[in-house]
Amino acid sequence: MKHFFLFSLGLLFSFSVSSQILKPVKWSYAAKKTSKTTAVLYLKATVEDGWHLYSQNMADGGPIKTTFSFSPAKNYKITGKTTEPKATVKFEKSFNMNVSYFEKSVIFQQQVKLTGSGANPVVKGSVEFMVCDDQQCLPPETVEFSIPVK
Repeated sequence: MKHFFLFSLGLLFSFSVSSQILKPVKWSYAAKKTSKTTAVLYLKATVEDGWHLYSQNMADGGPIKTTFSFSPAKNYKITGKTTEPKATVKFEKSFNMNVSYFEKSVIFQQQVKLTGSGANPVVKGSVEFMVCDDQQCLPPETVEFSIPVK
C-alpha cells in the first residue's frame, strides 16, 4: 500500500510538471491625469527572455496582433488609437512574412477624455495578444484590466 501511495504521488507530480502552463507575458497598468479633463493610460507588457509579443500594426495572415478593447462608460471616453513605440520588424519563415514585435518590455499608451462627474473613473477593458519564441507560439490570450484614473 505504501508503494502504491508513493507511485500515485510521483505520477501526480510528473503530470503537474509536464502540464505547466506557460505565461511569458505579465501586464501592469497605470494612469496619469494630464489635465482636469484628460489622462493617459499606460499598459505595460513585460515579456520573458526568448519570447516576443506582436505589435498592433500587423498585416493579416500572420500572428495575432495585440488588440486593446475598452469598455464604454459615462465618466470617460477613449480618444484616438492606442500608441506603441517602434517595433522590431523581421521576416519570420513560419508566417512567411515580415512581422513586427517587441521583446523584454513595451509600454502602450492610450489617451482618455474624462467626461463624468465621478472624481476617480476606472477604465476597464481587455487586451488580446499572442507570443512566440523560436520554437513555438502560444494560443492567443485575452486579459481583462481595470485602471483607476487618479
